[in-house]
Amino acid sequence: MSSSFERYQRRRLISSYFSVVISIALVLFILGGLGLLVLNTKKVADYFKEQVALSVFFHDTAKETEIEELKKSLALSDYTKSAKFISKDEAAELYKEDLGEDFMDFLGYNPLQNSLDVYFNADYVTEVQLAEIKRDLLENEFIDKVIYDKPLIALLNDNIKKLSFWILIICGVFTFIAVLLINSSIRLSVYSKRFIIKTMQMVGATKGFIRRPFIWKSIKLGIIGSILSLIGMAVLLFYLNESFPDLNILKDKLLIGSAFIGIFVLGILITWISTFFATQRFLNLKTDELYY
Repeated sequence: MSSSFERYQRRRLISSYFSVVISIALVLFILGGLGLLVLNTKKVADYFKEQVALSVFFHDTAKETEIEELKKSLALSDYTKSAKFISKDEAAELYKEDLGEDFMDFLGYNPLQNSLDVYFNADYVTEVQLAEIKRDLLENEFIDKVIYDKPLIALLNDNIKKLSFWILIICGVFTFIAVLLINSSIRLSVYSKRFIIKTMQMVGATKGFIRRPFIWKSIKLGIIGSILSLIGMAVLLFYLNESFPDLNILKDKLLIGSAFIGIFVLGILITWISTFFATQRFLNLKTDELYY
């Protein structure tokens, strides 16, 4: 009978430890994912900014040497990421693919112009910077017009600021929820041993002596949960890197390493603090209060 009861108690104990580890792992995984999102917000924002093109259209009288010199000049500029020349014939082929028919058969000539699509480094994709670049380019007589999506630039910069703010708010909320969930799981684990705690206290054991094994056990569970969450984060990072190679998510190894260390330490710290206060609560209870 006693061995059957011991097996039952052991199963309950293992189940309790398992739930604590899973709770820690899931919460830290979500928290780590949000942390990585915060750390990579600028990188993601820069990626979208660098997809915005400024199109320079040339007069039909523009010479190849003039266009080539402009392209070289732009390539040497700090604000340029890349520049791609599109001839009027190439532009006609692109339009033909989009429309599904040859519009030149109807018009009898090619109305398009030679152009240069310029892509910028993210720091220069602002309304003020692009307006200055446009003004400087139009000083060249062989350039007919310069076009870029001004409303898109304003919307992009505005949304990036809003997104960064709300991500920080969400991270704060999830951090609070993480502490509560892990704390609740550990308190349930300690609760199952409240009678053992009170018995040890009644035979003269100090609070520090009683608390120590609980804290060490919780720290071990925290380490296991942290390792599981880090494995999940690593898988997520590799998946995102394969899906979005242009973001170069794995390039900044120092940033990723700092995030992983932060999550690992956070898992240990939360479990230590939660166990300290959970055991302290039961140490301060009276014997008749243990049944409620």
